[in-house]
Amino acid sequence: MRLVALAVSVSAMALAAACGAQGQHQTSAAAAAGAPLESRPANGAGQQPAFAGQTRAPGVRTEQALTHAVVASGLEHPWGLALLPDGRWLVTERPGRLRIITAEGGVGEPITGLPAVDARGQGGLLDVVAGPTFAADRLIYWSYAEPREGGNATSVACGRLSDDGTRVEAVQVLFRALPTYDGDKHFGSSLAFDRQGHLFITLGERSDAPMRPQAQDLGSHMGKVIRINSDGSVPRDNPFVGRAGALPEIWSLGHRNVQGVAVASNGDVWTVEHGTRGGDEINLDRAGLNYGWPVIAYGVEYRGGPINEGVTARQGMEQPVYYWDPVIAPGGMVVYDGAMFPGWRGNLLVAGLKEKHIARLVLEGNRVVGEERLLTDLGERVRDVAVASDGAVWAITDEQNGKLVRLATR
Repeated sequence: MRLVALAVSVSAMALAAACGAQGQHQTSAAAAAGAPLESRPANGAGQQPAFAGQTRAPGVRTEQALTHAVVASGLEHPWGLALLPDGRWLVTERPGRLRIITAEGGVGEPITGLPAVDARGQGGLLDVVAGPTFAADRLIYWSYAEPREGGNATSVACGRLSDDGTRVEAVQVLFRALPTYDGDKHFGSSLAFDRQGHLFITLGERSDAPMRPQAQDLGSHMGKVIRINSDGSVPRDNPFVGRAGALPEIWSLGHRNVQGVAVASNGDVWTVEHGTRGGDEINLDRAGLNYGWPVIAYGVEYRGGPINEGVTARQGMEQPVYYWDPVIAPGGMVVYDGAMFPGWRGNLLVAGLKEKHIARLVLEGNRVVGEERLLTDLGERVRDVAVASDGAVWAITDEQNGKLVRLATR
């Protein structure tokens, strides 16, 4: 696939005021004045949210004029996006390629040295992140669908990015999700470090009906959020360490297909996962908690009809902070903490594949009080989103001719 670097502004979006003169934080009172963005009927007819604002938050809009520029194109189904300290970007392509792209749109050749991937269905090379001590050791970490005897599963590896950026060296596989399964769906997988150097890894439950119950099984990694140290060892304070029959890497359970994770400056861990027909979830992901899949869920089966017993709440299982019905099909996520959009600080920015936008969720007291759709006029499946050092928002689109896009003030 020919790679094309572009630096042409594609569109400017002047958006009406709702945040105040300088784009200050939304308040719940201001947000409540707006109608929800979603007006289509829910798939889960008759289902009621567990609390006010859990779904269909009021629409809000950013006062600042926004513009987006396509910086690079010709990428084949890019999946993961990570900022390097020098302002360049690591970008994965699902068939198994990892590239460096400059902020000006220079696209590097594929980086060599990565292990083979199983690029079937939703599998392939997935997320990538620079290690917390990259400036000293140049370690990068990536997740991928690993081909194995009898099938595949999500694995995470790390390696040293060579000084010239052309290869990874001393590659080690730090984590292998178990069990191996012969399927091509629901690998997860997003990566994020916290400030203590713990690596969070999100996983799917592999989609197929026989695999779904493993999301509730502490003896399986399927449908879990994982927490390990940067060297692959297990933190001693993980919630299931020492419990008989439980895998010690598990942080939380009861997930369907988590493709976004972000750690806020206060240490909160946020995840976003795919529902079926309805039920995409934002969760405040805490140690040892059970997020319910497939016992409780919003929405309905793809074929129609209830999911399991059709219940949306059960004692001992967590409610999502927010859910979408109909779905947006969420990809990656970031907590915004940049200078360019001061009114967005602390907001969640969620990539939307099916609905082809970035969802900005305004949080107040860990509740969603407003929602905005960004980058709608690009018209492409947004796979991942990240924030540059100047506060501009960058995204990649999951297309055969995938793009790297910069969203900034005009």
